[in-house]
Amino acid sequence: MILPMENTEKMIFPGVGKYGIPEIKPETDIRIDKLEWIPVNYALTAKDKATKGVHFYKDDYQFERFWNNPDKYIPLLQQFGAVCSPDFSLYSDMPLAVQLFMHYKKHWLAAYWQAHGIRVIPTLCWCGEQSYDWCFDGEPRNAIVSISSHGTQSDPYEAECFAKHCRKALEVLQPSGILWYGKCPAEFDWNVTKIKPFQYERRHYRE
Repeated sequence: MILPMENTEKMIFPGVGKYGIPEIKPETDIRIDKLEWIPVNYALTAKDKATKGVHFYKDDYQFERFWNNPDKYIPLLQQFGAVCSPDFSLYSDMPLAVQLFMHYKKHWLAAYWQAHGIRVIPTLCWCGEQSYDWCFDGEPRNAIVSISSHGTQSDPYEAECFAKHCRKALEVLQPSGILWYGKCPAEFDWNVTKIKPFQYERRHYRE
């Protein structure tokens, strides 16, 4: 039996940058404001899937299965108007090798989905200034992107750190529009479509 090798048996993308990160093709004409955005854990039971978009702003365990068995979920994701790339967690205290693997997984899945006709909006992630050398590798320029500020705005220091990294991302990528999850600081509240808390999340939602 041939064991899977982190999905390299399915596809090896050419990759960009020092670490060969798969590229996400730009999406510029998706009407993100016309889609109802739902969290990935509601994707299976959602009605009228073509009118909805799927985001992955959930705990990693809720979507690790998409990496472990990517082909299984292709038919499901193909039914939606658009899908965000998965938001695998990046933490500054992770070893660099783990940080890079989280970034690689996100981009491999996004590129694989696009190869199967799924429209993908890149989810931007970073973990401090030390990640600037690679955290934007594979992200499209002048395209629609998604950003989450959830959990960063209650503490002034955390909010300023987030703002600094967000400024860098916008400087490098020059996005044409932003799909935003969480409270959007006034500085970035331009050409932004905000994801509303979904159903049962609303009563527990915090910025």
